Amino acid sequence: MAAESLSLPEQNADPTTDTAARQKVWGIVRRFSEDTAGTELDHLIHDRIRLGIVSALAVNPTLTFTELKRLLATSDGNLSVHARKLEDAGFVNCCKSFDGRKPRTDYALTETGRNALERYLAHMESLIKAVRDSEAIS
Repeated sequence: MAAESLSLPEQNADPTTDTAARQKVWGIVRRFSEDTAGTELDHLIHDRIRLGIVSALAVNPTLTFTELKRLLATSDGNLSVHARKLEDAGFVNCCKSFDGRKPRTDYALTETGRNALERYLAHMESLIKAVRDSEAIS
């Protein structure tokens, strides 16, 4: 495991002087930096709820507010705030209507949102690859 391979050799070892552990971490960071040159982690998507919204909409053409709330196990207020941030960024479309007398809010992923998710996933895959490659070297 990565946590074990990065652990210090002694319980009371000083992390500032353990050069083997530091070199291993820097090797991972360097490989990751090379793989993701010119790209930054999208912090808008990186949040758990927003990533859940975008991911759920990537595999469903539309989802209602109620479906997303149930799927993500979150509160009305929390979902509303995160969905608004994604809407403001152009990542999701929000369509409000009525189903009889009952209000209904539908969300759909935009092309911009789909592209942002693809970039985010590529970034995370590069990080995973850098860590796995470093474990293979050890």
